[in-house]
Amino acid sequence: MPADIHAVAVSFVVSIDDEDLGSFNSCDGLGCEIVMEQREEGGNNGYVWQLPTRIKYSNVKLSRPLTEQSAKIAAWFGSMASGIERKTATIEARTAEGKVIARWALVDVVPVKWSGPQLSLDSAKVAIETLELAHHGFLAPGSGG
Repeated sequence: MPADIHAVAVSFVVSIDDEDLGSFNSCDGLGCEIVMEQREEGGNNGYVWQLPTRIKYSNVKLSRPLTEQSAKIAAWFGSMASGIERKTATIEARTAEGKVIARWALVDVVPVKWSGPQLSLDSAKVAIETLELAHHGFLAPGSGG
């Protein structure tokens, strides 16, 4: 019998429309929720209807130490001065051996925030950058991206 495979990711490889942005150490915010609306029915005091209205996607935050590929993020933000173009992003969770254990394709992605490192000669800390992405949902597996 094959051993159980545990989803322990050590890196998250990100690409935007097939442009490799490199590997990130953390990925936070992959998720969605159904927004519910409550409606009280007249004459029925013991019941409140819970009606699903829309789906809401949280922003995805990716962090990593500064790399040579950080310039690609700056170029992406710079290109938006001439107009915002939504793109497709792929995030792959990988093991230390590079095996993909999960993949998410996000549709209509826009970068909303980039935070650069806090640099100081007083402390020898790793220079960390954070990229935040907004999106309109997930592509179904096998539908591209």
